[in-house]
Formats: sequence, structure tokens, C-alpha cells
Amino acid sequence: MTEENKDIKSLDKDALKKNDSAEQKKGKINFDVDDEIELKAQRKPEGWLGKAIALMAALTALFHIGSLVFYPLDPWVFRTIHVMTLSVLGFLLLPGWTKACKTNPHWSDWLLAAASIVVALYIILNYKVLMFRMGVMPTQMDFYVALAGTILVLEIARRASGWALPILSMVFIAYAFLGPYLPGIFEHRGYSPERFFTYIYGLDGIFSVPINISSKYIILFIIFSSFLTVSGVGKYFVQWAFSVSGHLRGGPAKVAILASALMGTMNGTSAGNAVATGSLTIPLMKRVGYNPRFAAATEAVASTGGQIMPPIMGAGVFIMAEMTGIPYQTLMIAGIIPAILYFASTYFMVDKEASKLGLYGVPRDQLPPLGEVMRRAYMFFPVLILFGMLMMGQSVIKSGFYAILAALVISWLNKDSRMGFAKTLRALEMGAKGAIQLMAVCAAAGIIMGVIALTGIGLKFSSLLLGIAGTSEFLALVFAMLIAIVLGMGMPTTAAYAVAASVVAPGLIQMGIQPLLAHFFVFYFACVSAITPPVALASYAASAISGSDPMKTGYTSFRLGIAAYIVPFMFFYAPEILMNSNLMEIYGYTYVDVAIRAATALIGIFALSSAVQGWYFGSANPWQRALLFAAALLLVTHHTWLDLLGFVILAALWAMNRQKVDKKPETVSSSA
Repeated sequence: MTEENKDIKSLDKDALKKNDSAEQKKGKINFDVDDEIELKAQRKPEGWLGKAIALMAALTALFHIGSLVFYPLDPWVFRTIHVMTLSVLGFLLLPGWTKACKTNPHWSDWLLAAASIVVALYIILNYKVLMFRMGVMPTQMDFYVALAGTILVLEIARRASGWALPILSMVFIAYAFLGPYLPGIFEHRGYSPERFFTYIYGLDGIFSVPINISSKYIILFIIFSSFLTVSGVGKYFVQWAFSVSGHLRGGPAKVAILASALMGTMNGTSAGNAVATGSLTIPLMKRVGYNPRFAAATEAVASTGGQIMPPIMGAGVFIMAEMTGIPYQTLMIAGIIPAILYFASTYFMVDKEASKLGLYGVPRDQLPPLGEVMRRAYMFFPVLILFGMLMMGQSVIKSGFYAILAALVISWLNKDSRMGFAKTLRALEMGAKGAIQLMAVCAAAGIIMGVIALTGIGLKFSSLLLGIAGTSEFLALVFAMLIAIVLGMGMPTTAAYAVAASVVAPGLIQMGIQPLLAHFFVFYFACVSAITPPVALASYAASAISGSDPMKTGYTSFRLGIAAYIVPFMFFYAPEILMNSNLMEIYGYTYVDVAIRAATALIGIFALSSAVQGWYFGSANPWQRALLFAAALLLVTHHTWLDLLGFVILAALWAMNRQKVDKKPETVSSSA
């Protein structure tokens, strides 16, 4: 389409129907999205090699399920096999350079895959003695193996996620050697290459918390996500979202929000979610009248929200549980109201855009019948099983395993999506292939965390933060926000949070801020780095589908997701929205306070959306938008009188706009 990058004018229902494609005139919207769209960057080997790699991927997924559920291995051995198997798959499937062959691996890929196996075998065969030697009194062979292993991790991270994370990792590696020559708080005594690399390639570095989470939880939920896709549950989620909201004004944008909330929580990357759901929602958003940039930005913001949506929260929450010692169930509950506020804000934004442009939704006759869709509501069963078991206090691994089985059983109820042996192997294969990127970024994040622990730069940075902010908690939070966003740019959420939490969270906790508040704050800003220019990965991924300018899409995403930059500050000034019993006891809050604060915050988010979009029951001029913004800030505070003042402002503006609407017919009649 030659006008793909131009604004599409708003269409009424009749115009919309006239502009439908021939295929859409004949029937309903095609919901058959490419199941492998997130794996498009990977090679597609042909013949016996393709089958062998597919079988290896399926066996890798089966090994992880078997070891996690039935036959636990030593943690270091298990994590080593995790890194080795996914690295071998990664080197064979991910091209090393732009013009590399897209079907068969290069000889250098085979060499790197073989090196990954050799390094892993050395660890597995010697781990009992290496536990006491690595990082303390390593042998020369220990050093060579650790150096090779670190280089392999950097290379697989580069192939899987680009240059940002490997470069940051190399900066931290360089810091370990340049410390004696640096001034002030950055100075440290330095380390020999032998000690440094054997420390980093151990349980305190590459195989530390991020890889522990990747091997135990992330891969399990990516396998679960692939089972949802193959079983037809993922397709049903999209159909349900279209059936419920597709007919509303600007319907496809609201579908993007619902679908991304449902599927994004199980997807470890915002960009991956944007590509998966955006391939269907973005073209439809453009079709009903949204311009390409706004359509891409909406999908990017909604997909980023999937990372903060319980129960899985894009897997970053598992790292938070490991780092803080706070039970996973507590973190999942704490994320409910903030996630509602985030998605409500996005919904208000797209609804107001639709109001301004006079957009309609997709005609009902092109959508799945609501009754028919609701009769298949049992398709939600796997997610309900997962959520229910987690709420009952069952282990994450057990809950994930039974959710996978539930997806398999549910598929047998539909003839078209019934999972036999071949489809089950396909789901396992997709799960292992989908886990490659997150394993790679978690391993690279482990390098950074290892350097922070070895050099003590984290504690020094905390002291610096305290020194700059002084006694101002707000100033410390602003600095923490900026650091978390900058560190997260160009990285998937999981790695972004792991790195930012290691650097920023200790300083906030040292100021007396509760660990739950500090880590949730950092987690949110690590997530929204995906829609923060200049490096907004989710926005760039969505813009590739819409054909819009990536940088302009990034700025539009920032505008649409503005609430995500305010909600984290509410954790400190209205901590009851996290529904944590310990915090509520400390501050003396009840669940009535929770309900009141959630309600006023929701109205505040509505006011904020109105201010940003310039639409509050009609067009809002600049001074009205300023008042709306002020009302929004008043309503998200923790003071009753300020809340009341915010309500008064909103009521006055509503009355003014209502008066304008009432006067319009008189003007028309008098002119007649």
C-alpha cells in the first residue's frame, strides 16, 4: 500500500464497509496469525538437519520439564545444561551476521555450538571441585574454559538481542580491570584475569539469579505459551477480545489492549508480544481509521503492559522474588491494581483518540458471534488453573506444569486444534526455540550482576545516590527512575530489571524504603524502557508492521504510556494500592482505603488521559488541558482534600463542556 505512512482519514460505518478487502467482504476477519512470527529471525533449516534441530529443541523442552518436575539435578549442572542446550540451538538457528545464510548454519556456527558443548562438559564433569576452585584458586584450564564460556555468552546474547546488552556487559568487564586507575567511588583494587573470569563463569556470575530463573521458570512459561498457541487457546484469546470489544469505536485498538494483556503476561519480551499480536491488530487499527504511527504506538504500549500483568508478569517477577525473598504470590497480588491502572490508561487514550477522529469499530457481521465465543469460555481453563494454583500457594513449577497439561487436554475438545503427537512435539519445539533469547540475555545480565557483586560498585552507587538526593526521597526516586530507564534501553524486560535492580534498588532500600516498593518501582521503569525514546524496542517492533517512522512511533508510545511513568510514584505516596498486608499494617491502612485509593487513582488516570489527548467530553483547549493535568495529579495523591479539589476541577470542566454542547444546536438554528 503506497500510502501506508500517511494518516488515514476517519471513516464512518458505510465507508468502512466499502473499503473492506474482497476477502473480508466474503466473511469474517481471518484470525489465523502465523504461530511462528516471533521466531522469524531464526533460520529455517531444511531436510534432515531441520528435523534434527526440531527434535533437539523438543527434547530440550522435555528435559527441562522432566528435571524440574520429576528428577531434580544439581543446580549448577542443571543451569549449565540449560545454557548449553539453548546456546547450541541459538548458534545453529540465529545468523551471526546480516548476510549469513537463512537456511543452513555456517561452519563457524557449528564451531561455536561444539565449543558450547565442550565448556558445558568440563563444568558437568568437574563441578564438585570447581565449586571450591572457581574464583578463588583456579587452574589454568579453569581459566581457559571460563574465558571461552564468557565469550560464548556474549556472542549468543549479541545474536539474540543485538549489541546493547553485550556492550554494556563488556563495559562492566572492563571496569573490573580498570578499577585501580579510576577516581573516587569507582576505584577498586582490580583483579587478575584468572580470578575474574572464573568468578564470573560461576554461581555468582553467569549462573546466578537470572539464569536460575531462566532455567526454572522462564522456559517453563514459554513452553506453556507455546502450548496455548498450538492448542488454539491463544487464537481464542484474540477472538474473545474481538468479540467483546471489536465493535466499539476504535475497536481494534481496544482489542490490542485486551489481547496483549492476556498473551503478553506470558511473553518475556515486550517487542515479541508487539509482533505476535500486532500482526493482526495493527492492520485492523489502520483499517478503521487510526493513523499508522498511532496504531503501532498503541500496540507497543499494550504489549509493554503485558510485562506487568499478573499472574506471570513477563517472568521478571520471578527474578524479583529471588532477589527480595518475597513470596511470588505476594508479588502477583501487588501487581493487580497497578496493572489495571496501566491498561485503563491505555484504553482511555485510544477511546479518546477514536472520539476525536469520529471512528467506528469493526462491523458486527465481521466479528465472531459473542454467544458462540462465550460458549467456548472453557478455553480460559489453562490460565485459570495457573492463577488458581498460584493463589492457593502451590509452587510456580507445579502450577506451570499443570497449566501445560490443561492446555493439552483443552485442545482435545476442538477437532481443529486437537494436539496429537506431532502437534505436542511442535509445541515443545517452539517452547525451546522461544526460550533462546531470554536465556541469552539472562546469562549476559549475570555477567553484570557478577561484576557488581565482585567490585562492590552497587553499594558505592547506593552511597552516591544517597549523597546526591540527600534526605529528599522524591529526588532519589527521580534519579532511580532515570537510571532504570537508561539501563533498560535496548534490553528485554527480564535483563533490564535484573541489571537495574542490582544497581538502583539497594540505594532506595538504604534510604528506608521498603524492599517491595523499591523493587516494584525499578521493575516498572525497566518495563517502560521498551516504549521510552530514543531506544524503544517495542515501539520499533510495532512500527515495522505499521510502516510508520520508528522514532516518531517511540514518542507517540511515550505519550500514550504516560500513566506508566506516574503509577510507580504512587507506590510510595499511596502504598495501599499494592495490597500488601505488611505495608498496610505498617501504614495503618484497611481494604476500604485500598478501594478508595484505587477508585480515585482510576479517575485521576482518566483525567490524565484527557489532558494528554485534549479531549474531555469534547475538545479541550490548552488551559483546560492544564487543569485536567493538575486534577490528575491531585487525584493520585494520598490526601482527601486534594482528591476533593481534583473532583471539583473535573466537575467544573465537565459542566463547561456540557454547556458548549448544549449551545451548539441554538447556534445552528439561529444561523439557519
